[in-house]
Amino acid sequence: MEIQEFRKVYKNLDQLILILLVLVLPIFGMIYLYQSSGKLTWNLPELPSLVGQILSSAGIGLLVVQYLLFRKKVKAVFLTEDLLVKLKIYANATRERYLILFVVALICSVGLLFFGSAIYNFIFAGALFFFSIAKPTPDRIKTLFKLSKEDAEIIRLASRPD
Repeated sequence: MEIQEFRKVYKNLDQLILILLVLVLPIFGMIYLYQSSGKLTWNLPELPSLVGQILSSAGIGLLVVQYLLFRKKVKAVFLTEDLLVKLKIYANATRERYLILFVVALICSVGLLFFGSAIYNFIFAGALFFFSIAKPTPDRIKTLFKLSKEDAEIIRLASRPD
């Protein structure tokens, strides 16, 4: 099999994850520092508490949805024998998962900016938890797909730099 196809799928997924993480961490970090300082005021409009409840509920709900949606989509992996197709299914499910986690992090940033509630810190911590444990690794893919040694070696080689 041509390892370049596997490498391309794996590399694109890995780059997306890193880009999303690099975007979201400074945004939340700056807002967290702004809220923690207590000295700066941006004269933000006062939003109704209902908006804060909607934001926190959406953040928690999306954390649950990304987990369940990922599990559901990955089940399609077992319907095919082709390793490249399996990897593409996994990559698409993971891509959707990380985009949802990115949205959760943005919701937390907006909620923390306008409401300053600690619940957004906890929801963001949950998003970071999934950002870290859900990162595709050859071992994770091998375990999830129940791959043979030969297929696991292909995935391992694809994850290596050129």
